[in-house]
Amino acid sequence: MTYPHLRTLAEYWNARAAYRLSAPLDFNFGTDVVDRWAKDRPHERALWWVGPEGEERISTFQDVATRSDRLANALSSLGLPRGDRVLVILASVPEWWESMIALTKADLVAIPSTTMLTSKDISFRLESAQVHAVIADAAAAERVDRAETEGLKVRIQVGGSTRSGWTGYEEALAGAPSEREPLATSGHGSALVYFTSGTTGPPKMVLHSHASYGLGHRITADFWLRLRPGEVHWNLSDTGWAKTAYAGYFGPWIHGATVFLAPHPGKFDPRHVLDVLERFPVASMCAPPTVYRMLVQEPLDRFKPKALRRCRAAGEALNPEVLDRWRDATGVTIREGYGQTETVLLCGSLGDLPVKPGSMGLPPPGIDLAVVDEDGRRLPPGSAGEIAVRIDPEAPVGLFREYWRSPEATKKCFRQGWYHTGDSARIDEDGYFWFVARTDDIITSSAYRIGPFEVENALMEHPAVAEVAVVGKPDPDRTEIVKAFIVLARGFEPSPDLVEELQDHVKEATAPYKYPREIEFMAELPKTVTGKIRRVELRQR
Repeated sequence: MTYPHLRTLAEYWNARAAYRLSAPLDFNFGTDVVDRWAKDRPHERALWWVGPEGEERISTFQDVATRSDRLANALSSLGLPRGDRVLVILASVPEWWESMIALTKADLVAIPSTTMLTSKDISFRLESAQVHAVIADAAAAERVDRAETEGLKVRIQVGGSTRSGWTGYEEALAGAPSEREPLATSGHGSALVYFTSGTTGPPKMVLHSHASYGLGHRITADFWLRLRPGEVHWNLSDTGWAKTAYAGYFGPWIHGATVFLAPHPGKFDPRHVLDVLERFPVASMCAPPTVYRMLVQEPLDRFKPKALRRCRAAGEALNPEVLDRWRDATGVTIREGYGQTETVLLCGSLGDLPVKPGSMGLPPPGIDLAVVDEDGRRLPPGSAGEIAVRIDPEAPVGLFREYWRSPEATKKCFRQGWYHTGDSARIDEDGYFWFVARTDDIITSSAYRIGPFEVENALMEHPAVAEVAVVGKPDPDRTEIVKAFIVLARGFEPSPDLVEELQDHVKEATAPYKYPREIEFMAELPKTVTGKIRRVELRQR
């Protein structure tokens, strides 16, 4: 696979000028990408799953193509017409990838969802998205049966003893033919619905087309992941999160890489990740910043990964201190990526370009990204404003269609010729973006506007801090004050002296007015099911 060289800023700007990505009239990720790999490299590993007891299962692209054809045929025979919505509640098992491809081939709309959903969550999704079918594992199937399921016509269970009213996954495949006539699907036709993680309010339904993710993630693959056919890539994200679409599904398979799966039952254990990296030839890894923060708390002096040479992070901003610790221990630089459920990669540490610690990086070719003011005018370097994607005269391929059934929310983000992300940043003289905050996370204190990320970075430099989240707390005199919620590293205990030490540290590391006037120690920070810190919950404490 040949990529544009991206070693210097000159090469980057040349690539931006030359790169073009447009959506064809018809596009289907299953037939146009996966089936193509099955034809060209039928015996190439597509999936490599390692179970909790060390058992392994390898699926080639031919395996995935054949089994997804069977499932697509089964779904059609069960009476699901094109365009029906299907809720998918599976963990990191091969059947998730097979199901996603099958739904695409059958022109059904997949709704990937985390296995942590409660029955109440499931009821909300079934009703909001008018879901007619569900594919779930045994544990989730039990919660589906306890949910309000009016209108649900098809239930397929993966693993376990098949429940009454459900069809076993393997049973469905066994009764369906292995050959399928490809359907022509419009590139602009509905293909995916993601429920947002709800960090700032109730979840919204993000509607993607066949092309917006299936083809749009070519940008993510070409300029950020940069994988090779057969290269083993591990993405540590919940299957219900769009980051799996970025770095565990569309992105890797666009370039024929091997998607590696090594789920760990129960609570996340950083030692499991380190053990897997030492035992298996994982060449590339992508993980949320939360994972890296936990990994660098482990003793890494004897850690020897077997094949690791690329690391990626996405989901929220990564503190420079964590980046430095990981690079010192492994020799591998973490390259960050920024995007949203609504988009493909919008900004990142691209190719082999210089990494500026703490920066979001540069927009990839194919994306016109800017920092704008309230009137939609581009701001000059150094000025903070909202991150926005230019959609006039033409929107990039990798942009969602709408917030389904939420016209006001759609109208609010598509205006002035831009897609407004709701995130704020500034740009430096080289074009690198620097994250400030979600626009609704910015703290206003005594006429100062303070981005929480800068305060968090300063605190993360202190050895006592394992994790931190900073929010604004209402104050009668200053409008808001800076409050920090801190999870302490091993060997440290809360005390008034430590609070004062941390406050003094921030005053020295950044502008003194940004220091946290209040610090609260916590055993753990509240997070969404996708691992993002729930600042809205912290503001309510």
